[in-house]
Amino acid sequence: MDYAIKAAIQDPAAKRFAFVAAKTMYGGKRIAVGDRVFLFASENAGGRGLVAQGRVTAAEALPRNPALARQTPLVTLAIERTALARLPLGRAALKRFTDWSDGRAESELNFKFYRQATDKLVGLSPAAAAFLEGFF
Repeated sequence: MDYAIKAAIQDPAAKRFAFVAAKTMYGGKRIAVGDRVFLFASENAGGRGLVAQGRVTAAEALPRNPALARQTPLVTLAIERTALARLPLGRAALKRFTDWSDGRAESELNFKFYRQATDKLVGLSPAAAAFLEGFF
């Protein structure tokens, strides 16, 4: 399956990435070793959006805290980069795609990443993954 993560990424050209206790939404908690991940450098942390894609080399779900009634699932990931983005894609390009029911890949990405400003790992539809492939 394909996923995308929006997070603070200090070095977009790094060969390996590690994310500790990444918040998951929209199926992100199902990520496993071998899955493809599109990496977005969070604009909230000075990033520019889509920067790379890679394969998961390690994935571990963090245990839930029994003292909390509601808790977002968290995972720790290791990702090996397989490609750098050739074209930019970030909040500015996706901002106008706000019809959440139009079936467009751009609308899915805008909804999952930018409707809420938090960094997160999300599952992608096949259409969204195919759209993102065009940036590499």
